[in-house]
Amino acid sequence: MARVAFLLASGFEDSEMKNPYEAIKAAGHETVVLGNEKGVVCEGKKKTVTYKTEEKAEDVDPNEFDAVIIPGGGAPEILRVNQGTVDFVKGLNKKSKVIAGICHGPQVMISADILRGKELTCYIGIRDDVINSGGIFRDEEVVVNKNIITSRTPKDEPAFIREILAKLN
Repeated sequence: MARVAFLLASGFEDSEMKNPYEAIKAAGHETVVLGNEKGVVCEGKKKTVTYKTEEKAEDVDPNEFDAVIIPGGGAPEILRVNQGTVDFVKGLNKKSKVIAGICHGPQVMISADILRGKELTCYIGIRDDVINSGGIFRDEEVVVNKNIITSRTPKDEPAFIREILAKLN
């Protein structure tokens, strides 16, 4: 059983949190919702789901997690400005743990400076940011580059979830 963190703030893309979260729980893995602050109720941008952050990302040890998933929407922009949250992602990357981001999720990876020379995909609106951070953009439903898994939009969720589960099992 893997221990999987979900990085969250309000304004996330509802299905990009809900569907991977439910699939990972259903597969028997432990899920922990982390954010910039503990105990914050985060609402999806479509207002169909809410989650409460269980811990502050900077207060947990990245070595105690096997993966982090970063849903898209507006949340990554909020998460990436918190150095403790960014450091959590850096810590996972140093141990080659799974880092998965969909849509705008790679914005946190950009701030963690972990994309240099890596192939990935993302929402087209942040493509130039990915390229400028040293990443190699691919317009594909899912891209797996060692420990980093990325997808573009909600329509790519099945492939995104499939690849995350393949790395965890």
